[in-house]
Amino acid sequence: MLEISNHIVIPENEIEISAIRAQGAGGQNVNKVSSAIHLRFDIKASSLPEFYKQRLLNLRDKRITKEGVIVIKAQKYRTQEKNRDDSFERLKEIIKQVTVVQKVRRATKPTRGSQKRRMDSKTKHSKTKALRSKVLE
Repeated sequence: MLEISNHIVIPENEIEISAIRAQGAGGQNVNKVSSAIHLRFDIKASSLPEFYKQRLLNLRDKRITKEGVIVIKAQKYRTQEKNRDDSFERLKEIIKQVTVVQKVRRATKPTRGSQKRRMDSKTKHSKTKALRSKVLE
């Protein structure tokens, strides 16, 4: 079970994991051992609440396919267990990113006092710069 928060838990049977050979340098180890993990998580078929499913599907992320499947390839570490944990953490981060609802921004006007202070500082600054100029005779 992958625990996202107190209320959201994903059963392991919804996450498809396969071990594959890692890419890149690594000598004999990379050629012999399938240490990389390929994780697939189908958003539409998952037990997540509908609200989170919609937000995940609307995410502009290259790891989410058109069919609504999150694909994560973890190959940072040399062992399969560490890569498995890394892929679970990355999946958890994607889902947590969707659970946070941003506050609605309300437009506000600057106060009259703050406007006055701003204009005073601009006037003071311009006077300082004017004193630096050449003296006209």
